[in-house]
Amino acid sequence: MDNFIGQIIMTGYNFAQRNFVICEGQILAISDNQALFALLGTRYGGDGRTTFGLPDMRTDKVWNINKPIYQICLDGIFPSRH
Repeated sequence: MDNFIGQIIMTGYNFAQRNFVICEGQILAISDNQALFALLGTRYGGDGRTTFGLPDMRTDKVWNINKPIYQICLDGIFPSRH
């Protein structure tokens, strides 16, 4: 199955799958992720010239249940507006 760039998924494991990165509010280089920057802009941080940020979707543990991990797709199909 192909994923869309910018698609966020929730998983129960603690590693990012291929073409995804865990959403922890990190700052990325625009030059390495131009398509994702085109979708997100500087909504989650960065200077908009060389960097942009990912959403921080870390959550606290609730009632001693392992927290879910949210991942965002870096490489895949660019979503259309149709």
